[in-house]
Amino acid sequence: MPRFSARYHTLPPYPLAHIPARKRALLAAGVDVIDLGAGDADLPAPAEAIAALEQALTVPAMHRYGFAMGYMPFREAIVHYMHERFGQSFDPVTEVVPLLGSKEGLAHVALAFLQPGDVAIVPDPAYAAYVGGTLLADAEPYVVALTPADRFLIELDRIPASVLDRTRVLYLNYPNNPTGAIAPRDYLERVVRTCRERDILLVYDNAYAEMSYDGYVPPSIFEIEGAGDVAIEFHSVSKTFNMTGWRCGWAVARPELASALSRVKSFVDTGTFLPIQAAAAAALNARHTFVPQNVAVFEARRNAAVEAFRQAGFVCESPRAAMYLWIALPAGIASADFADQLREEQGVIVMPGVGFGAGGEGFFRVSFIQSPERLAEAAARAGELLQRLQSSHVNGEKLAADSVSSHNATVAL
Repeated sequence: MPRFSARYHTLPPYPLAHIPARKRALLAAGVDVIDLGAGDADLPAPAEAIAALEQALTVPAMHRYGFAMGYMPFREAIVHYMHERFGQSFDPVTEVVPLLGSKEGLAHVALAFLQPGDVAIVPDPAYAAYVGGTLLADAEPYVVALTPADRFLIELDRIPASVLDRTRVLYLNYPNNPTGAIAPRDYLERVVRTCRERDILLVYDNAYAEMSYDGYVPPSIFEIEGAGDVAIEFHSVSKTFNMTGWRCGWAVARPELASALSRVKSFVDTGTFLPIQAAAAAALNARHTFVPQNVAVFEARRNAAVEAFRQAGFVCESPRAAMYLWIALPAGIASADFADQLREEQGVIVMPGVGFGAGGEGFFRVSFIQSPERLAEAAARAGELLQRLQSSHVNGEKLAADSVSSHNATVAL
């Protein structure tokens, strides 16, 4: 058999890889499965996007190669969105890169800026594309644990100077997946300042820019003074418009940075299907009516999920953004074991924290992507498993204590 590359062997298992097969098996066995694993809502895409897709499919020219340039109205819709939403101006030709979903761009950008010996600072837990892109570029990921004590922020001044000296890329994602954390403006200012001082590319994953609650409005990194010198920002239609399977997104950056990503992509793809780009443009142009209604649905689901999981015995914060609950597990319960048992015994799919990196151990992620009723049912089932595991843990400790007492009594005799 042909050998695999050393690079291939550095890749960790993908956290979602085994779940679809197990879900199919459970459904085939008649199990009532509640899937709260992937950030993949059961809600419809904008009607405008579907209509635009249908219309574009009738145009023969839209079935040809899009290449890097793609569909110009999509680029123009991106520029209009970035200006209207964040107050930031970009050239549609030189500063916009259409993507097959932001995920591929987040991975491919590493190939343009990293080489052996370089370091990319990667949050842990985090979206797998960050570490995957770093490893595929033969660079070294420097993993920084995101902890509640630090508000799930990476503090660059705590990283050894010897590491920062070799750092060429910093991956940041706020609003954050999987923790739901948000980044204060003064924090982003400190990050941008350090990246400028050290010529570090700031890869800012802003996929959840429109998914926020309680009056919070996520910024673009380009709203921070000086970010234009060092940042490239990624967006997606997946979460905002319930278009996860359509695979369409974009990156924006100054021309030198945008062209580097575009050049890498020219060797690995020929662009998103043009009718999908037309649909994405229509979605962006329909955002004023669609996004507020869609976010209101997610806010109701967030509230229902928080209440249900708290009632079921879990401790969890109410996130101000994104579409996830990051729920702590009691000491002694491994996240992978909990998620496996919850899926196999209760038919509820969640993501174990360790699936996002070692720093996620002790937590599990719930995507509030289903109705409040289904979320309540899922939480109740999870609470049953939690009670059983805690009871087993307590009984196990009691048995161990009794065994020690018996042994001590025998020794005393």
